[in-house]
Amino acid sequence: QGQLLESGGGLVQPGGSLRLSCAASARTFSNFAMAWFRQAPEKEREFVARINWSGVATDYADSVKGRFTITRDNAGPTMYLQMSDLKVEDTAVYYCAATASWYTEPHFFQAARKYNHWGQGTQVTVSS
Repeated sequence: QGQLLESGGGLVQPGGSLRLSCAASARTFSNFAMAWFRQAPEKEREFVARINWSGVATDYADSVKGRFTITRDNAGPTMYLQMSDLKVEDTAVYYCAATASWYTEPHFFQAARKYNHWGQGTQVTVSS
């Protein structure tokens, strides 16, 4: 049905920037809502940001609002996460995810179980 592949992770100092990419192997994902989640060691996977199929609508976790920007290019399709002013607490494995549904309630769209397509993840480490 298609795969999602993340790239762009790495080691960055606090206050630095990184851009993550998520390339989808199937054109069907251009009609899907896509999202970024992250998981730090010994913590649950948490919602970071999401974007609708057209790129017009976005939502962010409070912890990244104003620092992270999610965008997409449906020519790929490819989704991006531009991360700025990175903090040590942003350290995690970042996953991209996709779902055919667009939920309006945060209780749903922030839940990992509502996404049925996942990438393998890319490590982001923020450290001095």
